[in-house]
Amino acid sequence: MTSADVSARVAWADDAPAIAAVQVRAWRASYADLLPAELLDQLDPEQLAVGWRERLARPQDARQRVLVGLERNTVTGFVLTGPATDPDCDPVAVGELTDLTVDPHRRGAGHGSRLLMAAADTLVADRFRRGVSWLASTDDALRAFLTGAGWGPDGAHRTLDLLGDGAVTVNQVRLHTAFSD
Repeated sequence: MTSADVSARVAWADDAPAIAAVQVRAWRASYADLLPAELLDQLDPEQLAVGWRERLARPQDARQRVLVGLERNTVTGFVLTGPATDPDCDPVAVGELTDLTVDPHRRGAGHGSRLLMAAADTLVADRFRRGVSWLASTDDALRAFLTGAGWGPDGAHRTLDLLGDGAVTVNQVRLHTAFSD
């Protein structure tokens, strides 16, 4: 029996098209019941890749990182880490995990676990003592995955207005975890 060549690493600017393609597939699969179909249909991998390339080439903070999960040389998912941006979080001590995303065609193969471990290791290496992550209040699968890994609700919640006009809103809850030294 041989094992697959799987890993996680810091993303490179050349990964932008693959990250964008995973993002579009994952959003269309994961948010079909949450977001309007026309909004999901408008997602353009080429346009998103431009933004990803810019983010990867010029992060706003040295502690903002994009990690990719790989199977051989194929991007299977991604996660972002960086300082927490919430007003009740100390950005020196609290890091944030955002957009933990795995390609729907690759789920169940351990890529999410590898990305989560790599993200936690990155947050610890960046000297964060605690981590937070926002997720849709209806995303039971992601909540179960994170709570199974030791994350738990901290009581914070918010409503995102995706279009700025109140037409598309997403209720979110925040999970947190403490990192051991």
